[in-house]
Parts: sequence; structure tokens; C-alpha cells
Amino acid sequence: MSRPGFWDNQDTAKSVVSKVSALKAFIDPVVDAEKKINDLTDLLEIALEESDQQTLADIEKDIHTLEKKCSQIERTGLLSGQDDTKNCFFSIHAGAGGTESCDWVSILLRMYTRFFQQNKYSYEELDIVPGEEAGLRSITLKVNGPFAFGKLSCESGVHRLVRISPFDANKRRHTSFAAVDVLPEYDDDIDIEIDEKDLRIDYYRAGGAGGQHVNKTSSAVRITHFPTGIVTQCQNDRSQHRNKAEAMKMLKGKLYMLEQQKRDAELAKLYGNKGEIAWGNQIRSYVLQPYQLIKDHRTDFQTGNIESVLDGDLESFIDSYLQYRAEKKHKQNKQ
Repeated sequence: MSRPGFWDNQDTAKSVVSKVSALKAFIDPVVDAEKKINDLTDLLEIALEESDQQTLADIEKDIHTLEKKCSQIERTGLLSGQDDTKNCFFSIHAGAGGTESCDWVSILLRMYTRFFQQNKYSYEELDIVPGEEAGLRSITLKVNGPFAFGKLSCESGVHRLVRISPFDANKRRHTSFAAVDVLPEYDDDIDIEIDEKDLRIDYYRAGGAGGQHVNKTSSAVRITHFPTGIVTQCQNDRSQHRNKAEAMKMLKGKLYMLEQQKRDAELAKLYGNKGEIAWGNQIRSYVLQPYQLIKDHRTDFQTGNIESVLDGDLESFIDSYLQYRAEKKHKQNKQ
């Protein structure tokens, strides 16, 4: 990064900076913890010699804080997949439930964007389809930050909501479903060949609630890959060229992951095959009525603090799934 001309190629420079950030996210917490341990050790020796009770009490508090940091470092060690440090494409799609599910997508979007903010992740909207009456039919974001894919891949699957419907005049309880889909952002040089004959590229006017370029130019791009049926689309930018580049990057990522799955049948499927976005396929339930409980059906981790979770506090659910995934992988390796 210190070489002259490093920033001449912006795309290459951003890729390197992203890799550096990912490495620092691994290394810096360990270095900081080690320094804190050494400092506390020296301070403890002095406090014991002088019988300084106040300093000993302060050290005890610092040790509790240090224990939490070490636990975070341990959890980071569980993010050891080859794609876990990458940025990602993050999508939410409404399922069974009509307007209810579209509203549920909006609630999930708020929850996840708050999680992004808490983790200092940046994000941008790539594609959005509004619901007919309320909420969103689907939305796709590009999320940038250390371990963005590793953490958010724990959220991939069907999410179920049970609540008293705000759209029902009789105040009956409704069940809604939405699917979260997470895809790592691969570099342009990934080994995937795409035949132009296998593609259909459609250009259309961007939709949405508003904006300077909405419905004025055919800048939005949709790419269909005939052999697999995969469809990617992007309408974020005014530039048709840049929207096409993002859609192609998503397509390459999805095709790359499908190839990985073919080579290794035991590889956890990170894209697709979540089943129908409806009853029986959910990974997590958010029950607001008749009682309040959020439960992950993969790990059995649950909490009654629904407000905190819907405000973006997802670390406990992510940590429990990372532990579950690591234990499952360990058992498979032993077999």
C-alpha cells in the first residue's frame, strides 16, 4: 500500500485495502489483548506489594472486560471459512403471507441495517421491489466490512414472524415468512467462465420510491443465466454499465458457489435450496403473540428480549450458530 502509484488503479487498491482490513480484524484484537494482559500483570504486582485495595478492585473489573474481549477473539476464530472475511450481497425476499410478509421484510431490513451500523459495516442498495400495499417484496444490499459474509451467512434461511396483524381490522394473529439470502463478493478474477450465449440481459427503468434517475433512464439491469435459471439484477447506479458489472459479479459468485457444491457434496450450501419460503422451513421464529420469544431452530438458542434483537442485537444468535457449525464440522471430520 505504501508503494508509489498504489492508488492509480482504484479497483485493485480497494481490493487490497479490503484484505488488509480483514487481516487487521484478526490480528489487532489479539495484539491489544496481549498488551492489556502484560499491563495488568505489571500493575497487579505493584498493587500486591503496596496492598492497594482500590487498584486491585479496578484490576478485577479490567479482567472481566478482558475476558469478554478474549471470548470475542475466540468467536472470531470460528470465522475461518475461506469466504468468511469477504464482503457480501445480502437479500431479503417475502414469502407466504402477502402484505404481512412484505411488511416483515421491512422489519427485518430495519433489524439488519441496525446490526450493520453496530458492526460499522457500510452498505448500499442494489435492487428493491416494493410491496403492492406495504413493505417490500424484496431487497438486495451490498454489505462491506470485516467478516461481513462470515457473520451474515449465519442468517441465511427462512425467518418466521407470529404477531397480531396491524393490517387486520379484527386484530387476529398472523404468521409471515421471509427468506434471507447471503452471497460472498468474489473478485473479478475468480475462475468462472460464462458463455454469452447462455445469458439474457434485460435493461429497464429503475423502480422505487423516488430519486433523480428513477423511471427516467433504462439503467437497471437484469441478467438471466439459462443453464441454471439464476437471475441477478441491479438498479442502484445511474450508470447502466456499473449496474451490469454488479449483476455480473453476483452471477459469477452464485455460479462459483454452485460449482463448489458439486465438487463437495458435504459443503454447506450457502446459496439457495432453502426450500419454500413458508411453514416447516424456518431457521428462526419471532413470536410476538401470544407470548414473546425468538428461537433459532438450528441451535435451540432463544431469548425473550425481542426488542433488543429487532434493534439489531444479533451477536448471541450468530455466536451460537458459529459454535453449532464448528461442532458439526468437527463431528463430520471425525467420521
